[in-house]
Amino acid sequence: MSNRTLAILKPDCVRKNLQGAVIKQIQDAGFKIVAMKQTRLTMDTAGGFYAVHKERPFYGELCAFMSSGACVPMILEKENAVAEFRKLIGATNPANADEGTIRRLYADSVGENIVHGSDSDENAAIEACYFFASSEVVANLA
Repeated sequence: MSNRTLAILKPDCVRKNLQGAVIKQIQDAGFKIVAMKQTRLTMDTAGGFYAVHKERPFYGELCAFMSSGACVPMILEKENAVAEFRKLIGATNPANADEGTIRRLYADSVGENIVHGSDSDENAAIEACYFFASSEVVANLA
């Protein structure tokens, strides 16, 4: 059975015009995109999305970065989607990411690491609702 995860192509990805390359890698890995849009977060919307990190020292910097430009949230569908996507994107620190992963290929730093991926099925469902109404999600018809 397939399930879903949330991915966000972060502002550094959009600034570097890497959306197409990253989306191709995602699709080549067998993910189906069931929702996608380009948007720009405000400090408040970024803060709400990353509220789980509010007490962490990097929270302010993270919110500033995520609201610094356009981003592309997507809901992806695949069997074992959360774990498979996290494997595809690689470690948060691109220097520690495996060869061929999205972060190893495109990210510059821990702070500007190209892409967000949900860390659990529960968070994937919560995060997806932050960006998409149910009417914006295309059911898998295959």
